[in-house]
Amino acid sequence: MIANHHKNLATFIHLSTFSRFVIPFGNFIGPILLWAANKEKSDFVDQHGKQAINFQISILLYAIIIGTISVPFFIFKLFDGMSVFDFRGFNNFHINIGEPSPLLYIGGGLGVLAVIAFIIELALIVKASLTARDGKLYKYPLTINFLK
Repeated sequence: MIANHHKNLATFIHLSTFSRFVIPFGNFIGPILLWAANKEKSDFVDQHGKQAINFQISILLYAIIIGTISVPFFIFKLFDGMSVFDFRGFNNFHINIGEPSPLLYIGGGLGVLAVIAFIIELALIVKASLTARDGKLYKYPLTINFLK
């Protein structure tokens, strides 16, 4: 049987990822501190800590990939009419909003995908917290296991 204290620790490990809204990189610092201080006390806390940290690292990796793919589409659209070798290109620089390009649609679609992924991430963190509170193990979907 899992003690209430260990259930609470596992729940707070998951909920500590929300500290990123207050502290930069709080989604890594909070779970790592709680997990490192309590991983020897319970295998239950250890498993939930690893899951929370692996999920946050995976989310960071996915965000970097989406950003790396989508940002060039906006940059290419922004500097569409400018020549690299013509230094006078800034004289005629303007953004024409009336003619959206397919590049802008692709970049915007990836941006919408990022927003949807953020909402799903928040829902998964809440679900993991509730599962930990109930004394069950939770595995985040699409998580790369960096810590085993």
